Amino acid sequence: MHKANKQILPVLVSALAIVALAITPALAKDSKNKKSSHSSAKVAAESVGHVPEQPEAPKAGHFDSAPGPAWKTLGGTLKKVEGNIYTVEDYEGNHVKLLVGQGTKQLHKKKVGDTVRAEITRGGFANSIQ
Repeated sequence: MHKANKQILPVLVSALAIVALAITPALAKDSKNKKSSHSSAKVAAESVGHVPEQPEAPKAGHFDSAPGPAWKTLGGTLKKVEGNIYTVEDYEGNHVKLLVGQGTKQLHKKKVGDTVRAEITRGGFANSIQ
């Protein structure tokens, strides 16, 4: 009986290894179909030429009209001021329009060329701008 137990262990280990090798390609194929939110997966995707998916920015002319839940913090250079619409060029070169209203917390009026950091809502309203 003891000799039979010694022979079963290598057989079980071999069978487990074969099953693992057979399943690995299927799991890899399945993982390519799913969108990953893990940061190392995004870095790996960028390194092979894929661009990570960005959350959708507010559509032009469709701004939130009041402060709300913060969506993200945006930093960059103020490029244009048209009334209460500020256009900011972020550090990646993207131009983002913000609505600055009475509910926006700011220490002083900004002018074109200023470096700014704004906390914005998903709808593009600037909760605060510094």
